Amino acid sequence: MQNGMYTDRERCVRAVQSKDARFDGWFFTAVLTTRIYCRPSCPVVPPKPANMTFHPSAAACQQAGFRACKRCRPDTSPGSPEWNRRADLVARAMRLIADGVVDREGVPGLAGRLGYSTRQIERQLLAELGAGPLALARAQRAQTARILIETTPLPMADIAFAAGFSAIRTFNDTVREVFALSPSDLRSRAPRRTTGHTPGVLSLRLPFRLPLNPDNLFGHLAATAVPGVEEWRDGSYRRTLRLPYGHGIVALTPRPDHIVCRLTLSDLRDLTVAISRCRRMLDLDADPVAVDDQLRADPVLAPLVDKAPGRRVPRTVDEAEFAVRAVLGQQVSTVAARTHAARLVTAHGETVEDPEGGLTHLFPSPEALAAVDPATLAMPATRRTTLTTLIDRLADGAIHLGLEGDWAQTRAQLLALPGFGPWTADVIAMRALGDPDAFLPTDLGIRRAARELGLPSTPAALTARAAAWRPWRAYAVQYLWATDSHPINFLPV
Repeated sequence: MQNGMYTDRERCVRAVQSKDARFDGWFFTAVLTTRIYCRPSCPVVPPKPANMTFHPSAAACQQAGFRACKRCRPDTSPGSPEWNRRADLVARAMRLIADGVVDREGVPGLAGRLGYSTRQIERQLLAELGAGPLALARAQRAQTARILIETTPLPMADIAFAAGFSAIRTFNDTVREVFALSPSDLRSRAPRRTTGHTPGVLSLRLPFRLPLNPDNLFGHLAATAVPGVEEWRDGSYRRTLRLPYGHGIVALTPRPDHIVCRLTLSDLRDLTVAISRCRRMLDLDADPVAVDDQLRADPVLAPLVDKAPGRRVPRTVDEAEFAVRAVLGQQVSTVAARTHAARLVTAHGETVEDPEGGLTHLFPSPEALAAVDPATLAMPATRRTTLTTLIDRLADGAIHLGLEGDWAQTRAQLLALPGFGPWTADVIAMRALGDPDAFLPTDLGIRRAARELGLPSTPAALTARAAAWRPWRAYAVQYLWATDSHPINFLPV
């Protein structure tokens, strides 16, 4: 699979005729006779090839006058893996749009974050996705509105506001245009709930491409959970979220074909952002077939992939938080890193109320940590300098770890900080920046796994050997880590 696949007509037709779910999100099928667009795996009888046209995004289909299929709900497809594996302008723009930047700051705000003119942004998005930033954001607002209509008893006026619409009329017109149903009709067609609705809690399903192995994904998040901010409870990973308009608490539960997501938000306008960040943390838009096929080509990795395919890279909902935690974890155990982070949270984190108990704080922001007296930080002087320098750079904006950042440039900035070696910079690149090719040849667990598997164990030799795994070396790290019995590799009992 590759960018621009929607232009390969023969390949798209084969995917539609075989109802291949692996291609959901890569392209969309618009049917000329019905004026409806579908995902490739739509369960209805495929249309005649002559009646099919293909588009790179749901927004492009909507721009062309097609309505979303009521059977396959193409608006709920997993996102394109392209925006996670690439670091070019279009990919960075799409990550920001998913994070709600256009709704909050407009197209000028999007362009400003990327360092380009609005005209350049418009031109590149139109060329690759068939829709500009406003149309892409509008499609996302429509999907957020649908989630709220179908999963909550909220009044339609509240839903329009929460989804980012500026007026009720615009909300009504958009829903009718995209789904060919009024908001009230959408609600009446939604499946009836078998259990009562919990006030203030939004329940939804996060789709992904199969396979997905939850063991290392949720095992890593649970094993490194910071008390007060994160916890594993009753089969779910729960954590607090710092969001643009307020805060939230999310519970994420793995299921065979989706992730159950339960959100409590202090401001419903944060729904789109919360969903986007949870999907990013769980790496749900990955293409596991493409990743595993490449790694399986290596005879050393092939048995690891065949044993437990579909490993994802556990990422983060807050890049600055992860960077701070990475420094706290330098040369100490997982337990010690959690202890250091918990002290910071208790002393400087913002308190929140958890209706279910257990979670008490948001992780402190860089601005809050910048005001901390370094002498109060219980750690060696050199690591204290590393931590405070990082915090100062994050707080004053000299280093920005946001979705719009250039991976190579940010990594170089991190390596220039005192106390930052390749391991710290690369683990931040892998889990905070989302670079799918970040590699950790100096990591002790990786070197131990390499020795046991007969791979070179010195960093230089292992890096050379790993060239064949590119651009998926971050996923190779997950398979190598999984050879160990560390708790990060297992779902908690």
